[in-house]
Amino acid sequence: MSFQAYLDNIQEKTGKAPSDFKELAEKKGFTQNGKIKDGVKATQITNWLKQDFELGHGHSMAIYALLKGKKPD
Repeated sequence: MSFQAYLDNIQEKTGKAPSDFKELAEKKGFTQNGKIKDGVKATQITNWLKQDFELGHGHSMAIYALLKGKKPD
């Protein structure tokens, strides 16, 4: 599955676009100025996404990659 397909599936499931997740991560304190804050671990972010949005591990990791700066296909 391509990175874009992961993002499309996430948006279909949650109703949230990649930009929404960037905004939510900032509000949760995981990111600042569009970058993951020092000391924030991938597990913290993936646990949040699994709990609040019922995403699986692969989809949660796709959002983590997005927050790390990976661009959609």
